[in-house]
Amino acid sequence: MRDGENIRRVSELGIDWLGLIFWPQSPRYVSMVPTHAGIIPDRAATGSEQAGSTIKKVGVFVDDSAQNIITHVVNYRLDLIQLHGNESSVLINNLRATFSDSIQKELKIIKAVSVASADDLPVCKQYEECVDFFLFDTKCQCNGGSGKQFDWSVLEQYNGNIPFLLSGGIGPGDAERIKAFRHPKLAGIDLNSHFETEPAQKDIAALASFIGQLRK
Repeated sequence: MRDGENIRRVSELGIDWLGLIFWPQSPRYVSMVPTHAGIIPDRAATGSEQAGSTIKKVGVFVDDSAQNIITHVVNYRLDLIQLHGNESSVLINNLRATFSDSIQKELKIIKAVSVASADDLPVCKQYEECVDFFLFDTKCQCNGGSGKQFDWSVLEQYNGNIPFLLSGGIGPGDAERIKAFRHPKLAGIDLNSHFETEPAQKDIAALASFIGQLRK
């Protein structure tokens, strides 16, 4: 997300995390501008500095440099980073060491894993010691954002210790499927393109209806 007013309205729906995409090739790219310029989704715009607010900001990166990720964490005061490329465990461990040292001690790290079949799950092993969450997304030729779903039953084969987020083409008609999906490590769901009126602009009515259905 990147529009301050849209972010404010979404934050009123009781969501947990807001995503900011820092991959230049994405139509949802959030360009680097001075903090508090009035047009970026900074902490004040999300409402996450209000008393009792628990909304956190997730920065999404694709095969970016450690220095650029660190710069964005500081400038946008990110709570989590989502790595959506082919990042190595070495890079992730270096990032964690840097943040734990002084910059953002509570920062959480999400590693996206592209899934088409159970054969794609073993890759998680190499990241189990360095990430806080996995995000299972639909395998495609692009770096996420396909808008398509994979067969969630594949995740019955996931027996790792790291909690995961379910992503990939979840739309307004999927509330009952989400409620029926059971896995002990499911931590949340990622909602994106099927809840947009245009890239980076969320459909408030569609989100409100979907969240209401989930909470019934």
